[in-house]
Amino acid sequence: MSLLERAASFHGDVKNWYSYDPVTGVAIAACACFAVGLLVHLWQMIRHKAWIWCIMVIAVAMECFGYGIRIASTHDVASKQKFVAQYVLIVLAPVLMTGIIYVTFGRIVFHVVPAESRTTKLLWAPPRWITPIFVGCDIVSLLLQLVGAVMIAGTSPTDANAIDKLHHGKDIALTGVTVQIVGFGLFSVIAARFHFTSRRFKVDLEKRLQPVPGEKTVTVPGLENRKFRPQWEVLLYVVNISCALILVRSIYREIEFGEGKTGYSNTHEWVQYCFDTIPMVLLVVLYAFFPPGRYVQMSFKQTKGAAQARSSQSSDVEAAHVQAEV
Repeated sequence: MSLLERAASFHGDVKNWYSYDPVTGVAIAACACFAVGLLVHLWQMIRHKAWIWCIMVIAVAMECFGYGIRIASTHDVASKQKFVAQYVLIVLAPVLMTGIIYVTFGRIVFHVVPAESRTTKLLWAPPRWITPIFVGCDIVSLLLQLVGAVMIAGTSPTDANAIDKLHHGKDIALTGVTVQIVGFGLFSVIAARFHFTSRRFKVDLEKRLQPVPGEKTVTVPGLENRKFRPQWEVLLYVVNISCALILVRSIYREIEFGEGKTGYSNTHEWVQYCFDTIPMVLLVVLYAFFPPGRYVQMSFKQTKGAAQARSSQSSDVEAAHVQAEV
């Protein structure tokens, strides 16, 4: 049914803001998954003092509240406010998740690579700016998707210039998702490449880590009061898997926005749950089992003492090698 046909059948009032009959049970299941994930991530953040992980906690909370409102919306499909609220929360939450993934990768690099080795050649971007650059792209993407999502979700077929509003909203949202896909695609390549380039620093890192007697944890120079698991490579795998999940979701949203309200993606509820909800639930589960704060420092600011100590120890190791060769 076209927009004009829908408008004619509504006689001035939108009877159902969805292009299908939303299923309450599936929304309840999704809300429950994210609610459990929210509690686990909140606990992990406090446990590991990973305060910057609050961004992920906020994102999971947005998903939880989004599907919670969607539950209410399934019983009141004519409510514009509920429809717009759940739509915006569900669309924007993964953008915040993308941002914290950028930060996590930056912390892995900081943890593994000595300061003097963090070069543009190693990361294909200025090390000091790699996180700000990608987070900046994420913020632009977030704002564009916010504006586009509000315009799309809030436009009624009976509104004046409804088609123009939908087209403008679609174009803005598409631009936002495109920025996210391009930025995150490049980031995914850099993160995958780091699996190979990081191997050269593995031996040096093992020398710098200080095992805690009787435990499976280590400390790093400058952060002796904090304990970490030495399996940082596990976290790097998690980052790469989460990149794939985010890309699946982003490509789906690109198609959804491109098709418009009458496209297949917008008229069949299962598509959203398969290509948005499930990937995001898997992402939340991944980081619940492998919280970044367990492996690397995730406070708001990196400890300068740790960086200086690591750089100093690395220099001492290199000096020892030189003396041995002489």
